[in-house]
Amino acid sequence: MPKIFDNIENHLVQALNTTLEVSRRSDFCVGYFNLRGWKEVANHIDRWSGEEDNRCRLLVGMQKLPQELIRDFFSLREEDIIDTKNAKEIKRKLAEEFKEQLTFGIPTDEDETGLRKLSQQIKDKKVIVKLFLRHPLHAKLYLLFRDDKLTPIIGYLGSSNLTLAGLSKQGELNVDVLEQDAAQKLVKWFEDRWNDRWCIDISDDLVDVVDTSWAADRLVHPYHIYLKIAYHLSREARAGITEFKIPKVFQNELLEFQQKAVLVAAHHLNKRDGVIIGDVVGLGKTITASALAKIFEDDYFLETLIICPKNLTRMWDEYVYKYRLHAKVMSITMAQNELPDLRRYRLVIIDESHNLRSREGKRYRSIQEYIQLNDSKVIMLSATPYNKSYLDLSNQLRLFIPEDRDLGISPEQYIERIGGRVQFMAQHQVSMRSIAAFEKSAFTDDWRELMRLYLVRRTRSFIKDNYAETDPANRRKFLRFSDGTPFYFPDRIPKKVEYEFNPDDPHDQYAKLYSTKIVDILNSLNLPRYGLGNYIDQKSPLKPTEKEEIIIGNLSRAGKRLMGFSRTNLFKRLESSGYSFLLSLARHILRNYIFIYAIENNLSLPIGHQETSELDAFLDEKDIESNGEESELKFLLDEESYYMQAEIIYKTYEKSRTRHFDWIRSSLFEKSLLSELISDSKELLKILKIGKDWNTEDDRQLNALYKMCSQTHKSDKILIFTQFADTANYLIDEFKSRGLKKIECVTGNSEDPTSFAYRFSPVSNDKKNIAGTDRELRIIISTDVLSEGQNLQDAHVIVNYDLPWAIIRLIQRAGRVDRIGQKADAILCYSFLPEDGIEQIINLRGRLTRRIKENAEVVGSDEIFFEGDPVNIHDIYNEKSGILDDEEEGEIDLASYAFQIWKNAIDADPKLKKTVPNLANVIYGTKSTDEPSDYLKGVIVYTRTSEDNDVLAWVDENGKLITQSQLTILKAAKCTPETKPQFKIKDHHKLVAKGIDYIKDIESKIGGQLGKKTSVRYRTYMRLMLYYEEYKDTLFVNDQHKKAIDDIYKYPLKEYARETLNRQLKAGIKDEELASLVVSLREEEKLSNITDEEEKYKEPQIICSLGIIRED
Repeated sequence: MPKIFDNIENHLVQALNTTLEVSRRSDFCVGYFNLRGWKEVANHIDRWSGEEDNRCRLLVGMQKLPQELIRDFFSLREEDIIDTKNAKEIKRKLAEEFKEQLTFGIPTDEDETGLRKLSQQIKDKKVIVKLFLRHPLHAKLYLLFRDDKLTPIIGYLGSSNLTLAGLSKQGELNVDVLEQDAAQKLVKWFEDRWNDRWCIDISDDLVDVVDTSWAADRLVHPYHIYLKIAYHLSREARAGITEFKIPKVFQNELLEFQQKAVLVAAHHLNKRDGVIIGDVVGLGKTITASALAKIFEDDYFLETLIICPKNLTRMWDEYVYKYRLHAKVMSITMAQNELPDLRRYRLVIIDESHNLRSREGKRYRSIQEYIQLNDSKVIMLSATPYNKSYLDLSNQLRLFIPEDRDLGISPEQYIERIGGRVQFMAQHQVSMRSIAAFEKSAFTDDWRELMRLYLVRRTRSFIKDNYAETDPANRRKFLRFSDGTPFYFPDRIPKKVEYEFNPDDPHDQYAKLYSTKIVDILNSLNLPRYGLGNYIDQKSPLKPTEKEEIIIGNLSRAGKRLMGFSRTNLFKRLESSGYSFLLSLARHILRNYIFIYAIENNLSLPIGHQETSELDAFLDEKDIESNGEESELKFLLDEESYYMQAEIIYKTYEKSRTRHFDWIRSSLFEKSLLSELISDSKELLKILKIGKDWNTEDDRQLNALYKMCSQTHKSDKILIFTQFADTANYLIDEFKSRGLKKIECVTGNSEDPTSFAYRFSPVSNDKKNIAGTDRELRIIISTDVLSEGQNLQDAHVIVNYDLPWAIIRLIQRAGRVDRIGQKADAILCYSFLPEDGIEQIINLRGRLTRRIKENAEVVGSDEIFFEGDPVNIHDIYNEKSGILDDEEEGEIDLASYAFQIWKNAIDADPKLKKTVPNLANVIYGTKSTDEPSDYLKGVIVYTRTSEDNDVLAWVDENGKLITQSQLTILKAAKCTPETKPQFKIKDHHKLVAKGIDYIKDIESKIGGQLGKKTSVRYRTYMRLMLYYEEYKDTLFVNDQHKKAIDDIYKYPLKEYARETLNRQLKAGIKDEELASLVVSLREEEKLSNITDEEEKYKEPQIICSLGIIRED
């Protein structure tokens, strides 16, 4: 009669060990093998020799999950056929599963000893492990062979796998097999499978699993543990770097450290709805925020509201214009008046956010209410986020963080100081993980912990130490652009070149063009070609074709914004050169007449880039309308001449340039399109007639530049920039006619701009065959085609003939000569300004800006004029002017700090890039310290909770918590490659368990089944419960409502349900509609993930631990 082992009255593990004591070998077959369960039998097998008849053979089957078995049973396809490729893949997956086994739970000394024994026994051939692949194998069989004449073979057959639960816990059922005929049949059964072709040896794989795990019998280098901590603490920085991509428009604008800031900030913003960019003065916070906004515009279609001090609105308008942000700029002084009626912007940038340090006042409350009402994400910029009190920080954070939001962390140092959590709750009626709790603390570590979630801050010294290189030739620091361009730190000296300008002289050709009349005409223009989407005749019986629908869609997306670009572009040309301005007007009129001709003859309109949503055309520095037949246009002064020329060009377009345009029937547009085209053309003709007698000899700006080139810097190389090819061509023609030598012009139409760069800067481009010859150039006149990607550092004098409206362009231009190998200590950046007309120009720009805004033509169109005022110089060159200053800068953010530790380590030793991330979780090491404080002895534990929070705990040798401050712990863990590994601290694993208990205790007390109060699940549940309680005895609710509510409480929401409910909650859905929606989602099985799986692994995952011992 067989004996039953149910692990209640009779335990299989006891019988197995008793039999093993008198056995010489064994064969085990299990469906599942828990490596830690081996310790239950390890001691008896340890005494075997490893010879063929004195070892344990372990056969492991492929055991599938129940749902996989059901799916396979009812599957119509044939059973999978094993081949070499499949076998290798299964073997690889199993190895991963074994590795994952060892990351679960808390390590113990017993588990560690058992695993090390398993590894050694396999190495000594005392244990051979094979994996059976031919088909799923569920059998659990234990065969033991002993020197006994009556029962040489004893078998145990049943349900128990080789796990602690299988061998000793309830719920199993096994029997012994003593009858020898049956035992022999089981032996044959085992041998058949052991010798099967698709039974492969995995012994070495298991050795590798154990020997690369925390249980490995080796000392782990504490430097690797330190780097593992830094690697994981920099997770958000690394995640931002991998999850997000710098928008193309910014990739050549941002230095490496700025790009890193953008990507780290993007992660914070996406995860927590807010970020503070707190880089010190001069490191480019504005462009960083602009790039960040662009990411969320491109990836999530968010529009941006920029709130800034009044004196910075012009600067922000420039950034909006330059980077084509879908944004509105608002002076902070207007916030309380405009925000209540403002439409929703889902992203808000607050520049100089330290101005909102106090939450007392209408301005603060209006901004806070707008953000919370619209559920906006927030980017705050401040070099000095707090002044005297940490409340400065919390007040800024409160703009987007509700008082009761669960932050996931608490002010541990303050809580510990006042006597613990019970005392905190007794003294303060606020959640321990809320921003209100942090406001009770005056401890730096607490605020450091809070700000690591929201702050990106690097100091100048940090940038120099980690991003700048040193030129060994001159010891000058420089940074590198993303395209590899070095960027030095010389002094950049802005200088002005004045030329005469008399606004009161009616005969002054400059005064004529800068007159109020001209600007009034520019402001009055309808610019219909740049807002064609606004002229579609919605009442027309004609229906657009499918292709025309696409064109109309593009025109509609452009809206009115292109009008702003066009209007601004005309004025920029006016500032560049009177000649360029007049020529562009002539082109504009001609393009209008091409449309007029088409409409009057019921022909299709040729839609080019200017009329669609491609804004690059307006930012490009070549003449956007200089196409084909138009490029040779002279100043025609009557409508008839333009009409005749337009007819000729239109017919040319029809015949030979059809593919250059999209074509749409003119009959689809309103009649007002024609009338406004004619009106604009007549107005522009008035300007042409005023300026038709432009005289180059009286061009004072041109004359001032000639004087500089021929006298002031007659021997220096000079790089002259202008925004327009027309201006460049105008200058080169005049200068050559005046006898200047070694001068050339480079524009977007030049076939080989690089060749001119070589001739201008042969030394830096290593063109020895050009240097010193007649081919070498002294002066280049260029559009911004040479402002990127060329080595031009043989020169140190730059001239901005016309001031670009995007200040960053000046910096880019200076960067062309401010490169490695630049020998000058100062870069001279000249800009041309009219002697007496600056205020008039500023006023004209202001009027133009207002006109653009009034018509919703979103564009940045203001510029800072400079010279003499150090504040303005600093504003213009904010990335350069103070970069070498040694000022009090404070700390950097934790993510950047940890990331830089990691980056510096892998830069120094690239092998670490693979070694450290591959360290198994739960790994531990030990280092010694010579710090005098006794409390430093103990263990640092790094875990990741089930909520995906990184939580660290530092406990002393008695298991008492020292701190949870991540920065403090990271600094305490600091090691170098030379730090020697030490033996494990006594009770290391028990101290790890203490730290885990503390972390679990915190996690269990906060949060709750439904998550934080702001979560979709919590809000939905609470509203439905109130609704159910109010109407439970009526016809409005039924059992389906109650079941849906119960599901929400018990199980996590599915992604579809979470997004749908979140959208409806934001839209203000009514309670009864919400109830119906939830019931509908449940019926469609789209509401909750109803599974027990989410309860399985609530334990924090141990990442690593580090013991700290005292040096003797």
